[in-house]
Amino acid sequence: MKRTRGGFALYDERDRVNAELVHSLLVETYWARGRSLQTVKDTIARCLCFSLYDGASQIGFARALTDYATYAIILDVVIHERFRGQGLGRWMMECITNHPDLVPLKQALWTADADDLYRKCGFSVPQNLRFMVKSK
Repeated sequence: MKRTRGGFALYDERDRVNAELVHSLLVETYWARGRSLQTVKDTIARCLCFSLYDGASQIGFARALTDYATYAIILDVVIHERFRGQGLGRWMMECITNHPDLVPLKQALWTADADDLYRKCGFSVPQNLRFMVKSK
């Protein structure tokens, strides 16, 4: 898949992912601070990945953890700070949620600070659903 908007392109080809760049973007976030480069590489290897490019430079990333049958969890949505505020996050999410492998699936994500963006993309907080985690 390749989607374009102006000089930007979004790809779902794993070999286009620059793991070192993605790592540098993710370690600046509240949710992935401290994540190792190896862990980033492992997540890339096991997910449907999306790379956002400005010309020849990768400027964004997201991934979907999915079984391709029932659910897709969209994770690690990040755009280089120089490119924020241009509507690229919403465009990237629209492309991801409309990806042919993900359209028939229930899609989920979690966020602590981007509710407005994700609501604009059709996400909502389901009633009577609790998010639970198991401690290590």
